[in-house]
Amino acid sequence: MANNNTIYDIVIIGGGPGGLAAGIYGARGMYQTVLIEKDSPGGQLLLTEEVENYPGFPAVVAGPELMKRMEDQAVNQGLIFKKEEVKEIKIQEGKNLIKTGKNEYLAKTVIIATGSMPRKLGCPGEDTYRGKGVSYCATCDGPFFRHKELAVVGGGDSAVEEALYLTRFASRVHLIHRRGELRASKIAQKRVFDEPKMNFVWDTVVESIEGDHLFRCLNLKNVKTGAASRLDASGVFIYVGTIPVTDFVKSYDLFDEMGHIKTDIYMETKYKGVFAVGDVRTDSMRQVATAVGDGVTAVLKAALRLHEF
Repeated sequence: MANNNTIYDIVIIGGGPGGLAAGIYGARGMYQTVLIEKDSPGGQLLLTEEVENYPGFPAVVAGPELMKRMEDQAVNQGLIFKKEEVKEIKIQEGKNLIKTGKNEYLAKTVIIATGSMPRKLGCPGEDTYRGKGVSYCATCDGPFFRHKELAVVGGGDSAVEEALYLTRFASRVHLIHRRGELRASKIAQKRVFDEPKMNFVWDTVVESIEGDHLFRCLNLKNVKTGAASRLDASGVFIYVGTIPVTDFVKSYDLFDEMGHIKTDIYMETKYKGVFAVGDVRTDSMRQVATAVGDGVTAVLKAALRLHEF
């Protein structure tokens, strides 16, 4: 592992909208700013087909396009990108150590912007058929299921929006939700209820996922009546929430009961100079615009901290 003796002003971990916004402000403020991202910058928006509520874009913009614009802006401001995966952080006030699989970085302040990953159902067969009909990304896998029947599990905005996206390809989409009403926004609900290809399976959970060499069916249970049923489909897309990505900092007392990082209104954790932004933090609204706001707030507060170290 290579050592880097430079002590950076700001190291950002994660390249989603919150991380990129922090990077733009940090680099523009002429602070030595590095963004470490194991994949391509963009986060979950790289898997999002359409964004229609980001300020300044009156028409729908594709998630990857929006993130590419942010990345280009960050590059133009002089942000340093490192394509590495952070394995561990050692928090030391004013001289934090960030370890990746390749290098070590020292940072006066750290902004954690690692976002979240899809939550699994945890039922039998889910892992067996992942990539064989079980998916967590409609944008990635939807086009493989043209003229097929598909299932979507979940009732929030992500489930509804991705179910609508899948109707472009599928002959029919079955939306399975454990409650009797959706949690999605009113506008998303109106669209999905107006879509003739949609079928709703209420008050129902998935008991198991079955198939042969590929996924073939879901075994379901009605939570009110206990009645069992079977749903045949060619693919199932699971949207039942997310889990914050925080393994590299698990040894520190940073978390709420759901595993999100607790911060104050300036995005600062209980450790001076260590911040968390976007989906990884407690009380995040899980929106692109709020993640961007988190990133900007964290950098402005980090800039004040730099004068204290």
